[in-house]
Amino acid sequence: MTNIIMGKKDEIVMKIIHYFVTEENYRPIIVNGVQNEIWLENLDKDVSLIRININYIHNEEQLFVDMKKCNAIRKSIKKKTYSFKMNMLNFLLDVRPEVKLIEDKNIESIKIEKISDLKRNKLINNLFPTLKEKISSDHTGVTGIFQMTEELNEKTIKEDKKLAKIFKGSKYPTATIALIIINVLLYIITSLNYEKIIPLLANSSYFLKKGEVYRLLTCMFSHANIIHLFSNMYSLYVIGPLIEKYYGKTKYLMIYLGSGIIGALLSAALNNGFSVGASGAIFGLFGSLIYFGYKYRATLDGFLRSNIIPILLINLLISVYVPNIDLFAHLGGLVGGILFSYTLCVPNKENKLDLINGLITIVLLICFLGALIIMK
Repeated sequence: MTNIIMGKKDEIVMKIIHYFVTEENYRPIIVNGVQNEIWLENLDKDVSLIRININYIHNEEQLFVDMKKCNAIRKSIKKKTYSFKMNMLNFLLDVRPEVKLIEDKNIESIKIEKISDLKRNKLINNLFPTLKEKISSDHTGVTGIFQMTEELNEKTIKEDKKLAKIFKGSKYPTATIALIIINVLLYIITSLNYEKIIPLLANSSYFLKKGEVYRLLTCMFSHANIIHLFSNMYSLYVIGPLIEKYYGKTKYLMIYLGSGIIGALLSAALNNGFSVGASGAIFGLFGSLIYFGYKYRATLDGFLRSNIIPILLINLLISVYVPNIDLFAHLGGLVGGILFSYTLCVPNKENKLDLINGLITIVLLICFLGALIIMK
């Protein structure tokens, strides 16, 4: 029988990985061109990157080169993930005692010789208060390594199932189909007497000031002509099922209606005359998809850059250069979609603070736009 020999360093590495993956929801990432290093990532944390370096560092010059490499990789990941800031913990497990650590505003380097060094570190305890308790001394030796490996595998399988559930979503986009049917039916009804019915449903700052706030809702289900209806319904048919799948039917409808109302308010505040159409709400779905792509940017590599942003820019350019298109409704809907998505949160990334901050922001925005309409 072959004896399995596990060094003390291997045990420390496994304990660090085990804690940050199972307790703090970091995930391992592949960094090309590195050896004896492990990189972990969680873009929702203040410390987005964790690097565990097992290579021996014997002098300051070698550490300086190592830090330059770390910064280059950090900046590359920051750019790739559209992150505004990216702080990093750099665990050094094999450094000559005489070597002094180099200070960096974005990278905090920590020497780790034994697991107690990690537990005693004030910065680590402030950032991760559960670490002391969770890094168990029971996970020791070969048995402990195998146990931690099994728990890591279970965590990975669990997270993969969560992701699969989100991206698989609902089989039938019933909410999207229902919205399309309502829009089509209302268009048929308005066609019976267009000149009389449309003025009763369209968005108008004049009538909003008279208390006819129902127009904020009815205007997004009304359309000027068959081409207007077809273009909006086609866009809804393409993008709607994605949002319905990612957020669920209830959140999807809240994002759609909320975005449409914000778009209608901005339009009424800055435009004169009547306006109709679902495009404000549809731009809200674009905003929602951008927010979803941003929150899952580590998983959906290149999704924003290659799929969503180009389509959005094309639609915004059309809004600017094509006559009789309500640009302000589009911009308001886009902002509304991002705000409502932030407030409702994407699946598996729920945050009570985001809910509170989002609600406050939405209420203040509605009050501000309402005040602009009243003062108009």
